[in-house]
Order: sequence, then structure tokens, then C-alpha cells
Amino acid sequence: MKRTVFFVFVIGLFLSSSVFAADLVNWYTLKDGMERAKAEKKPVVLDFFYGKGCPRCEFLEREVYSNALIAKKIKDDFIPIRIDLSKKLSPEEQSLGEKYNFKNDCLLIFLDARGDLVKEAGKKLCFIDKVDPGEFIKYLDAAKAQAAK
Repeated sequence: MKRTVFFVFVIGLFLSSSVFAADLVNWYTLKDGMERAKAEKKPVVLDFFYGKGCPRCEFLEREVYSNALIAKKIKDDFIPIRIDLSKKLSPEEQSLGEKYNFKNDCLLIFLDARGDLVKEAGKKLCFIDKVDPGEFIKYLDAAKAQAAK
């Protein structure tokens, strides 16, 4: 009986932490986020995001943004901006997406505080597919270093 109660407690704790972990990143709108990035001189993680029903978005939410280490790095070193592709885009959001050839689909990009695309070793930090959490941490570190230059 004690084992069952303990098992139920552990499972409940795990599930509740997973629910709360998904809210570790506080996303900004494009306008508010870019204003904050300029004021704080921080680079931006910008995600053109669909959410439920999109395997890429669900993976990022579950495996990347809910990772405590990644969420802390984003909170400390970046301004996170999410553009909801399930809603009508503002002219500024549409223009930014077109600038990076998003084709009204998911896209993850890293920008410096001025809004310019961050490049690492000549390669654009710009992704249309899901990104492994370990690789994402490397991209965060590279984007922070490049944006600081």
C-alpha cells in the first residue's frame, strides 16, 4: 500500500512539474520584445510558432522550452519572442517572416538587439525543423557570443 501511494505521489509530482515547466519561458510579442531587446541590449530568440497539432512546435515546447537549463539561459540572456502563426499576423510580423523566407510556416531565428540575424561561423542561426535540446543550448551560447560582438 505504501509503495502504491509513493508511486502515485511521484507520478503526480512528475506530471505537475511537466505542466509548470512548459511555462518557464515568458514570451513577448514582436513589438514589446524588440523594444525590450534594444533597451536591455539582449539578443532575441524568435519563434514563428503554431502550437498544438504541429509536431515541431509540440517537440520544442515539450523538449526544449520546458528544459529548466534552456529556460534559464533564455530568461537570463535573451528576449524570447513568439509569433503565433495560428492567428492573423501583423504587417510587421508578416514582413519579418518574409524577410527570412518563412513561407507562413514555423521558423526559429536568433536576432541581435538591433534585430539583425545572428550568424555563427558564417552560418545563419535559422531553423525550420525541431532542434535537439543539446544543440539548442549550443545555439544559445553561440548566438549570445555573436550578438555581443
